[in-house]
Amino acid sequence: MTLVLIIEDEAQLARAMQINLRAHGYQAITAGFGADGLKMAAQHPVDIVVLDLGLPDMDGVDVIRGIRGWSSVPVIVLSARHASEDKVDALDAGADDYVTKPFGLDELLARLRAASRRSPAQRDAPTVETADFVVDLAARKVVRDGHEIRLTPTEWNILELLVRNSGKLVSQQQLLTQVWGQAYAKETQYLRVYLAQLRRKLEQDPAKPRHLHTEAGMGYRFDP
Repeated sequence: MTLVLIIEDEAQLARAMQINLRAHGYQAITAGFGADGLKMAAQHPVDIVVLDLGLPDMDGVDVIRGIRGWSSVPVIVLSARHASEDKVDALDAGADDYVTKPFGLDELLARLRAASRRSPAQRDAPTVETADFVVDLAARKVVRDGHEIRLTPTEWNILELLVRNSGKLVSQQQLLTQVWGQAYAKETQYLRVYLAQLRRKLEQDPAKPRHLHTEAGMGYRFDP
């Protein structure tokens, strides 16, 4: 079943879309803030994102840029902004489609069908194996030498985001925004503390990490 993430701060509209999409064979989850939407997009195997631009904590265009930093999932903008420059900004940032409010359900369903045809669902691999440990994304656990490693929710969220972007640089801002929220976008010391904790739990030699690499001043990268 196609999973749609609705990022919309009008709770009544989000709820109505969620109910209608479910009635037409979609699975739908909702987020009322941009930071929450980014986190949910990273943590769930989302097939399509439906996004409002006027969010209370960040502009929807920044949400698109955040998603495009690591994912090619189709993004359909649903916005009351009718100006041409708003549409250009959203599409240039990585949106796949732009629908202005008010809109009809039939039009939204047609846009969803078109997005599904262009990008067939690609689920993440359920497990990622390294020479030292196994990350089970579906079960949300890490196993090392046959034993499950206990991670805090924050440690898991960081590791999951890095693993889902295996081999790619994940910026400090992206990690801070998606794990802690937009208000923590400059708290880079949090990352140093939590990455050190993860290395102590997962790396054979935390001082010489094989899997959790730091790109000085830029971000972090996971290598299996």
